[in-house]
Amino acid sequence: MSSTKRDYEFRDGKGFWVFGYGSLMWHPGFTFAERRAGFLRGYHRSFCLYSHRYRGTPEKPGLVLGLDRGGCCRGIVYRVTDKNADEARAYLWEREMNPTGERESSYHPRHVHVFTDKGVVDAVAFVVKRDHPQYAGKLPQERLLQCVIQGAGGRGTCYDYLANTVRHLDELGLTDGPLHDLLRLARERAGEHLLKP
Repeated sequence: MSSTKRDYEFRDGKGFWVFGYGSLMWHPGFTFAERRAGFLRGYHRSFCLYSHRYRGTPEKPGLVLGLDRGGCCRGIVYRVTDKNADEARAYLWEREMNPTGERESSYHPRHVHVFTDKGVVDAVAFVVKRDHPQYAGKLPQERLLQCVIQGAGGRGTCYDYLANTVRHLDELGLTDGPLHDLLRLARERAGEHLLKP
């Protein structure tokens, strides 16, 4: 099995790197010793997972990002030291392995190689499970817009999630792409009320 497909093995008290491609870029929530821009091959960032808890409800689902197979992805990679490893791991497990509120986790923790300006690091990336009940796959644009506009849950709105992600992609030098287009369309469709806190 290749290194990009192998499940990541967390070891007690052992430091690790973790790759962030969505909300981990702008709200990691754990103590880290180093932060770098990173490039990952073999996966792409996609609004491919329905959210019934954090960014939506069962009646009006939102969407959260997942790493799905194919393509490439730029994001942020964080280094967690041995000292903070157990606490960070427990936090990430709660946050990333069950973002949909289902008993079955929605992501696989995968071992990946992330390219940075200081070399390649071995990291964990949370890759979406395609057989999860809330896996949405590649949705048509109208459905994407509907979920972004309507989605609101325990961690805020789907729109804010999208806007924050786009802002941090801009900081990485990715100033135009599918998520930028989706944000522009959501603003046009829903109006200024989406911009209010």
